[in-house]
Amino acid sequence: MTHSAASSGLLSDSDLVIDALEAEGVDVVFGIPGTHNLGLYAALGRSGIRHIAPRHEQGGGYAADGYARSTGRPGVLITTSGPGVTNAGTALGTAYADSIPILVIAPGMRTDSVGQGFGQLHELRDQFAALSAIVGRSARVASGQEGAEFVHSVFAEWRSSRPRPAYLEIPYDLLSRLPWIEPAQRAAQERAVAESDEQAEQVAEAIALLRRAVTPVVVFGGGARTAAPEARRFVEAIDALVITTASGKGVIAETDPTTLGAVIDQPVAHRVMSDADALVVIGSELAESELGSNDWKPSGTLVRVDVDPDQLTARWSPQIAIRMDAAQFMRRASAALTDERPRVAAARVRAARPDLDRSISQGGAAWGEINELLSAALPPDTIVAGDSSQVSYKGTMYRWPMARPGQFLYPAGFATLGYGLPAAIGAKVGNPQRPVIVLQGDGGLMFSIQELVTAVELGLPIPIVVMNNGGYAEIREQMLERGIDPLGTDLHMPDFAALCVACGGYGTHADAAADIPQLVLEALQQDRPTLIEIAV
Repeated sequence: MTHSAASSGLLSDSDLVIDALEAEGVDVVFGIPGTHNLGLYAALGRSGIRHIAPRHEQGGGYAADGYARSTGRPGVLITTSGPGVTNAGTALGTAYADSIPILVIAPGMRTDSVGQGFGQLHELRDQFAALSAIVGRSARVASGQEGAEFVHSVFAEWRSSRPRPAYLEIPYDLLSRLPWIEPAQRAAQERAVAESDEQAEQVAEAIALLRRAVTPVVVFGGGARTAAPEARRFVEAIDALVITTASGKGVIAETDPTTLGAVIDQPVAHRVMSDADALVVIGSELAESELGSNDWKPSGTLVRVDVDPDQLTARWSPQIAIRMDAAQFMRRASAALTDERPRVAAARVRAARPDLDRSISQGGAAWGEINELLSAALPPDTIVAGDSSQVSYKGTMYRWPMARPGQFLYPAGFATLGYGLPAAIGAKVGNPQRPVIVLQGDGGLMFSIQELVTAVELGLPIPIVVMNNGGYAEIREQMLERGIDPLGTDLHMPDFAALCVACGGYGTHADAAADIPQLVLEALQQDRPTLIEIAV
């Protein structure tokens, strides 16, 4: 225990909550201090946890998200009440859509005034209800002890269930209270999932199907991110062709000859999945945002594996539904499927590749070029933070092969702008020895441009490559396709390179895509961020 008050047994309610974070292994939190959360900051200052201050709570939420995706450890954000939590709301929606474990801790109105409409500082009509509508789990507690118990229960749930963001609200009058109480000791949490008779039967049925399958296809979603070793053994055991969602990108190394990559939204992938005699979907919603279409429907035998029971039958009811952790299922199946079979998955990938490459090139040749150049020049463990920008979903998604999960930080489900830069900051904090770059458009960057200062302050050597097309090109194109005169899409942009210099970083302009890899390699050797702007 690190708190000086702990030796006398005197701990504030805030100390109990911060101690719970430390007990769960939290070593960094993102946050902005405010009038109502100073008790939390007093306790945080007495702890061994590192604090990082973004310039906006949304940026703090994205940084916690990027930290979580790239490290596999939960991210934590502390905000103040009112505008602090509403500013973080979009980041929480992003984390919810992509199943990212983030805990937000914030003060609420004082104990005796909730819902009274007294016009207090930062008062919302119902702050707790507003945040609860965005996250997966929430609690407003009456003591630090309850807050600590909530922290432990959330972390325990993340270890065994589908991760969703969580929200802890503590009345601000409690945050500096000093009860004479020792902190609760965390009970050891072991991830042990008992297998029911029904599960055992379903697993056996899936194994029997896969034993006789000739053209199996496996789709990996975000629910398989933590099971990459098991995924490798599983697809080898059944000689499966692999497709992933954006969130599952890298679960199987994308240089592997048996994978088409993160192309589930492509017509070729839809055809391959329809032709499969066994389609195994592991940890994916198969949502519209993933498939890119509402028209595709499974035609063969569909097997779904997910820890979330609601997802097992979402949109389509499978012939075999297995509620189980991805790694647990794949270990069971791989152990049973040890017989040798003809190796044809790589040939199936080669047969599909020409049509797939044509389709991808038609959708974004320019975006593909920059991604291919950078992926060839940078180390294979580079983390790439993108955005809901064309260079991300038409470029990095398809043209930057990732070696493992958590390398492509992209807000797939919520499709938010402003994610890339703060997510990269969180990733670099969590992975200081790995290269981290930002590759996004100008419109998205303007949503979180202030976080340049955060990256400078932290001395993070992050190259920020900005594709400047003067606004929101995707929306402009959609307007033109529908016969609408573009409105609100052509925007004045600053000189981004000069702006980064003004913030204390470095900045430069690239004349051509071919110039960017060398500029990025040089930027990775600096002591602060470098913004590299190229006009598109």
